[in-house]
Amino acid sequence: MEAILKVKDLCKTYIVNKRQNNVLRNVSFEVGRGEMVAVMGPSGSGKSTLLYAVSGMDCPTSGKVDFCGQDIAKMKQKELSRLRLDRMGFIFQQMYMLKNLTVLDNIILPAFQSKENTKSRKEKLADGRRLMKKLGITEIADNDINEVSGGQLQRACICRSMINNPKMIFADEPTGALNRAASDEVMEELAKLNAEGTTVMLVTHDVKVAAKCTRVLYIVDGNIKGEYTLGEYDAAAGMRGRERMLTGWLMEMGW
Repeated sequence: MEAILKVKDLCKTYIVNKRQNNVLRNVSFEVGRGEMVAVMGPSGSGKSTLLYAVSGMDCPTSGKVDFCGQDIAKMKQKELSRLRLDRMGFIFQQMYMLKNLTVLDNIILPAFQSKENTKSRKEKLADGRRLMKKLGITEIADNDINEVSGGQLQRACICRSMINNPKMIFADEPTGALNRAASDEVMEELAKLNAEGTTVMLVTHDVKVAAKCTRVLYIVDGNIKGEYTLGEYDAAAGMRGRERMLTGWLMEMGW
């Protein structure tokens, strides 16, 4: 499997009150094209720091991060900004959207910001509506963001992350602010996108979320302690077996 993301000896160090805090320590792993990889670990283990460092949202202290053949650890901020806009999609626990725009306008905004997306306004609007239809939220296109449910808003965030046809989606606790029903709905949509070929890397503390991924990385004290391969997710096959196997492995890891 071709690797879309290659991370080698990644370190991230913060200086707090003149003391060195090594949040990530010589982390190495790869994500294959079309994979859906979850990062799990105890609170404070470095999960979100890892996600931010490999997606260009934060600068690593040392190491190499190869994304689609580019070493983003050596890129300047403007280059990183363009890369994130045109090649990556992002979903967060907090659903950051502009309050003065409708849901649809929030979704298509990155398309208008991108210099690589040369489609007409009409085509960009059509792309936004197509994505909303795909995720079952066409009825909220003209709503303000405070007029929809959390699950609907997070599905809109998924639409926004896909508007520029990214090579990979990075998600930080994408279901953390949702109830179980909405969480399951959002993860089903991400799993569908992954099945269609979109590469996904997400941080989660939820076994039910991680069980829908193809592989799980377990991080402790800034080091990847182990990884577990679940294989392709099949909604028709059910989740109980995957969750049971993953939970057993996590307990062995010290979960």
